[in-house]
Amino acid sequence: MPFLTSRLPGFDAARSFFPGFAVSFLVAVTAQFLSEHYGAPAMLLALLLGLALNFLAEEGTRTAPGIAFTSRSVLRIGVALLGARISVDMLAGLGAAAIALVVAGVILTIAFALLIARCVGRGWRFALLTGGSVAICGASAAMAIAAVLPRHEKSERDLVFTVLSVTVLSTIAMVVYPMLAQLFHFDARDSGVFLGGTIHDVAQVVGAGFSIGPETGETATLVKLIRVSMLAPVVLCFSLAIRQMGLADVSGEERPPLLPGFVVGFLMLATLNSLGAIPQVVSDLSGALSRWALLVAIAAVGIKTSLARMVEVGFGAIALMVAETVFLGVFVVLGLHMLS
Repeated sequence: MPFLTSRLPGFDAARSFFPGFAVSFLVAVTAQFLSEHYGAPAMLLALLLGLALNFLAEEGTRTAPGIAFTSRSVLRIGVALLGARISVDMLAGLGAAAIALVVAGVILTIAFALLIARCVGRGWRFALLTGGSVAICGASAAMAIAAVLPRHEKSERDLVFTVLSVTVLSTIAMVVYPMLAQLFHFDARDSGVFLGGTIHDVAQVVGAGFSIGPETGETATLVKLIRVSMLAPVVLCFSLAIRQMGLADVSGEERPPLLPGFVVGFLMLATLNSLGAIPQVVSDLSGALSRWALLVAIAAVGIKTSLARMVEVGFGAIALMVAETVFLGVFVVLGLHMLS
């Protein structure tokens, strides 16, 4: 049997990837355990634990190939599986005006990031990465966008910084924004639109929404999933723009795909779910698998990144993330007041 398995195609590659994947998975499980017992976001904990294990990603270690594979391929699987939670039926109960407000918030936040990035000395890649993560769905969007951006020597550092910052900001918003909703005298529905349209990560949206009440929690989750559904078209637009400008990564004579495979998977699952072809139990399972895949992937990204290099990001990058978050919040609040 060992002789037969050693001859199987891809077996040697899988064996070389296993140590690094196993380490990333162990970090993710530890982060989830700590999150459940101490209340901190699992994504944030996975990232911090991963940063402490950076030595495992050094060239020549047994774990390095698997960590690189996990941070890239497992990430794409996680993003694709998000599509099973999206359907057109979600749009019906919210209303055209609220949907338009959410979509405009996503587009204008990314445009704002591109505009303000120059003022803090940051390039367009960093603007798209941070703006997209704030506008759409936090860490998940950051990792999906990073997968289509042209790579450079600081790609991993920028991704880790973005995930770290957007998770911290989302956690702060989970505590502060419900109080702001009461201060602005929003009713249950408007509170849900406000929380779902402004908080970055899905888990924090759910926590903030249901802390006010069931109706607010359900509305906030629905609005947030609409923002998540914009991940595929936004990534596609980024990919097309990068390709059109001739900035896409090219190895040899091979041209990069017009639409990344994980985005195709996302759209296919979203279409099947909209047609009712995916049972609810499968959709829920897909959502859980997606969350775990992204958690394992961000653990691997953390392991790949040197903590010393994180210090190089600077105050300007932090100011950019905060400015994007404030811009999105102000836009949604003003929009709700205009619609009421």
